[in-house]
Amino acid sequence: MAKTEPSVDQWLAEAKADPAAAQCGMFLTHNGVVRVTPKKQVREGVEGLGEVVAVEFSYDAEGLAAAEAEALTWPGVYYVRTWLNEGRCEVGDSLMYVLIGADIRPNCIDALQKLVGHIKNELVVEKEIFAE
Repeated sequence: MAKTEPSVDQWLAEAKADPAAAQCGMFLTHNGVVRVTPKKQVREGVEGLGEVVAVEFSYDAEGLAAAEAEALTWPGVYYVRTWLNEGRCEVGDSLMYVLIGADIRPNCIDALQKLVGHIKNELVVEKEIFAE
């Protein structure tokens, strides 16, 4: 793994100590990991690609900072934190952590879905490496 993973327990403790925590009725986390099944197989049903052994992963750091700031303007969102890996990541390694704190469940779920989707679709580059 290229970077050291954060501690979700530590993140939650820090989030709950943040001044904005008094507004949060829910915290949700997302942990994206490298899987053995190719993305095209899972998303599009393409067969015969082989097994993934690793992913070359990079991201737009400025875009990520802007996405975090934007998420704090969404309805009911009071806390946002992200971590993205980079470099060669093996199967089972974490690619991404996202933590969202919001006032109510629907706002928290919607914000997590929207932010993770934006990051995955617009800010990261993933190149799957297949078994030989």
